[in-house]
Amino acid sequence: MFKVERFKPPILSGIMYAVCIVVAGSILTSLILAFSSVKESSLPTFVYTFNILALFSGGFTSGKRAGEKGWYYGGMTGLLYYLCIVLFSFLGYNAAFGLHNLYYAALAFAIAALGGIIGVNLSHK
Repeated sequence: MFKVERFKPPILSGIMYAVCIVVAGSILTSLILAFSSVKESSLPTFVYTFNILALFSGGFTSGKRAGEKGWYYGGMTGLLYYLCIVLFSFLGYNAAFGLHNLYYAALAFAIAALGGIIGVNLSHK
């Protein structure tokens, strides 16, 4: 009779997926560091790997939920995710802003946009 559609904001869904992946990655990294012979010097590798996976999957989810403009929804998901990371690092660690922030923001946009493009192309319209 009536079709009720859920309100599913694509960017919010993508950020939620990205945060879940980062939290799971943090727990996994902690367990690996605690119960193996892996040194803390390899920590940046884990951090970058899980952040790339989080950005890609967040963009993928955004693009798939949106069903169109995957580069846009994925890219905006990446930028908002990166903005949250920068905000936390600024507030929590008093990290300075610099030109490297623009580089990482562009990289976050590109990775999440790629995920969004693939998500749109794999969505069922």
